[in-house]
Amino acid sequence: MTTERAAETNEDFETPPAGLPLFTQPVPPVAERRDIARPLTSVGHLSAVSTTASIGRNLDWSLVSALRAQASEQLSQSVAADRGRLDKLAQEELGRTIVLDLIEATVADRVNAGMPTLPVAEQDALARAVFDSLFRLGRLQPLVDDDRVENIIITGHDSVVLELIDGSQVDGPPVADSDEELIDFLVFLASRSEVNARGFSEAQPRLHLRLDGGSRLAAAAWVTPRPSVVIRRHRLMTVTLDDLVAREMLTPVAASFLRAAVRARKSIVVSGAQGAGKTTLVRALCAEIDPLEAIGTFETEYELHLHELRRHKIVHPWEARPGSGERGADGRMAGEFTLDDALVDSFRFNLARQIVGEVRGKEVWAMIKAMESGTGSISTTHASDAVAAIRKLVTCAMEAGPHVTHTLATSKLASTIDLIVHLDMRTTNEDGRSTRRRRVAEIIALDPGERETGYATTHVFAPDLDGTAVPAILPDSYRALAAYGFDLSSYLAQQEVRS
Repeated sequence: MTTERAAETNEDFETPPAGLPLFTQPVPPVAERRDIARPLTSVGHLSAVSTTASIGRNLDWSLVSALRAQASEQLSQSVAADRGRLDKLAQEELGRTIVLDLIEATVADRVNAGMPTLPVAEQDALARAVFDSLFRLGRLQPLVDDDRVENIIITGHDSVVLELIDGSQVDGPPVADSDEELIDFLVFLASRSEVNARGFSEAQPRLHLRLDGGSRLAAAAWVTPRPSVVIRRHRLMTVTLDDLVAREMLTPVAASFLRAAVRARKSIVVSGAQGAGKTTLVRALCAEIDPLEAIGTFETEYELHLHELRRHKIVHPWEARPGSGERGADGRMAGEFTLDDALVDSFRFNLARQIVGEVRGKEVWAMIKAMESGTGSISTTHASDAVAAIRKLVTCAMEAGPHVTHTLATSKLASTIDLIVHLDMRTTNEDGRSTRRRRVAEIIALDPGERETGYATTHVFAPDLDGTAVPAILPDSYRALAAYGFDLSSYLAQQEVRS
């Protein structure tokens, strides 16, 4: 469904097109979403609730703001009286009680003033909104909680587009009463982290942030006409290669090859466009690592969350910190902590594997160091195809400075990367219905090559007419993966059919 069609058939979300209303989907399992607020405990007639679209739009947000301020003051007083001994969970429990008491008091005041009482559903929505404003994402929370939403795209407080899992787009509700209020909320959101607070100001007009529950937020203001925000939801957290086969993201033969490559400690780069499923595939690849191997993850913002999935006994996660203030004589800002810093530290942690998350620039050298220092590393990068991923990584490496020549960057990458797995994403629209398909389109083997190019590539799996990766040419050295579970006989049989 296009945005225009949604405006005709689903105006203001009052009448959803099919299935449950967008905001009333059940909360997904804990294994997939880890830190969703538990339902507000029933007090009197207040019960657990999911905010519906119509109620969300009609809420008195000035009342929400006033109640939030009262709740915040009461909570601060209670925390101070307890001398700061309340942990985050205890503060949320106390805040939940305070919110419910305030809602009951508000209802009583309305009755005493001769005003009509609030409907039960509206009371519940009001309580949820106040709680979310205190501890979660405020007016964004219902959108982030909904399992049909994949991306939340904001270009101003009242210009919100929701991209659904099938690729269709629908208009969303305003997320603030003004652009200034939205920016203020983003500043608050960036600063409230207990372990990795980030600045967001005219001096630092961009923001990259992980959210509770695993979503990723990117924002810009002051350098754009209106504040721009994109929230990317990670829907699949606990996932395996077999799960992706079931979703037709790759064939069983390709899955057996990748499974064997991970177990044989091949170093792999996963490439693809934004939203193609790179992080999901990396989680599935990491699921093939022996649970007893000690893993280190290195990310600008946590996205893999291997340390929370508990699939592996030992996971040391590192997250970069951008720092703040003026740059010192060493060119670094106060408090800055880079992936290079983390990687150097990690050599004292007795790791079996070092996994560098997304490579967008100079962090490519952290990836190269990880692959040079050990085997079986995994990373991701944005690219249009597998070979283009090599060119992209060469460019990233050369961003380190003039001392990094094209020849040096190419030789380093060719000698450290074993495989590049490319993901393709296609969205089609037929009869007003959208369908989105993600698939592994290519798997290439990378080797050092002639001096002119610096590398040689072999398409182990190439896209067929449908765009799905199927057997192509298998280098002799990869036949040894059969000892690690690679279905070599099926590969050769399919290869023969194609030839």
